[in-house]
Amino acid sequence: MMLEAIQWRERKLRILDQLLLPLNKEYIDVTCVNEGWKVINKMQVRGAPAIAIVGCLSLAAELSKGTYTSGPEVAGVVAEKLRHLVTARPTAVNMETARKELTAFTQSLEREGKGAEEIVEAVIGWCEDLLEEDVRTNRKIGSLGSAAVLSRLSGGAKARVLTHCNTGSLATAGYGTALGVVRALQEAGRLERVYCTETRPYNQGARLTAYELVCEGLPGTLICDSAAAALMREKGVDAVLVGADRVAANWDTANKIGTYQLAVVAKHHGVPFFVCAPTTSIDKTLGGGADIPIEERPERELTDVAGTRVAAVGIACWNPAFDITPAELITGGVITEAQVVVPASAKA
Repeated sequence: MMLEAIQWRERKLRILDQLLLPLNKEYIDVTCVNEGWKVINKMQVRGAPAIAIVGCLSLAAELSKGTYTSGPEVAGVVAEKLRHLVTARPTAVNMETARKELTAFTQSLEREGKGAEEIVEAVIGWCEDLLEEDVRTNRKIGSLGSAAVLSRLSGGAKARVLTHCNTGSLATAGYGTALGVVRALQEAGRLERVYCTETRPYNQGARLTAYELVCEGLPGTLICDSAAAALMREKGVDAVLVGADRVAANWDTANKIGTYQLAVVAKHHGVPFFVCAPTTSIDKTLGGGADIPIEERPERELTDVAGTRVAAVGIACWNPAFDITPAELITGGVITEAQVVVPASAKA
């Protein structure tokens, strides 16, 4: 049974606190946008699709308890709250995409002369649809992705894949993107093994992906980040599957720090490199990866482990949360819910 990281019941939102995994499984109540912003910013919830869903549902939870007197008032509140939510984690584009779409939707209702209560109900329904649609989208990504991976194998061979960070039920509404492809391979009886990196410095792979693999009985093996090249040479890998926080118009991709080096190593070893992401992660307003804003995280994430200092006092730190993988290294293709696209530069 898949983990339920986001619970929406009777217009009340609870999220699984991912900072406590894998040792403790505790849910947090999120009653308003400010609380939604905090759990996103603190990475108690993370993953580009999940960020957008939790952000929007935190707005729905707040609206459901409020009292509003006019349509313009509701439209103004929605626009303001959504702008605030985008600032929690600016690299992931899904929240920004949701902001634009939901703001436009709300403003259209206002122009039609809808009343406050009617607009509130419509906005809440829009946010609920976002949650349900994400699961459908992920299953389509899983199906297309597993077919793409298997098309490169001979006969009935089973796939050995490597993934990075966390892209499963904990990062989405359910099923997952890159980990959704892994699930689809398992459901088809064609998964031999999935290797997951630890994903320093926040250890999303060790804490979250490994947790999902164990919970669901998937054949998984954890490796340290620096073992990826040796793994490809010594064990053999059929595909690298990663997620995406933002994909530029030229298919350059921003994903968790460490993704770029995996793509370089995969290219050297002739291993197809796949990016798995919903179309909502594609930002056609940006020409390339250089235009994608990269969030930098606090130094303590590098210098401290479980509250204990492990680095020399006084050392300078650089801690970007994401890096950019150039399109030419995405040799397997970008897998969305609609199609698998191999960038032209990767075919050369």
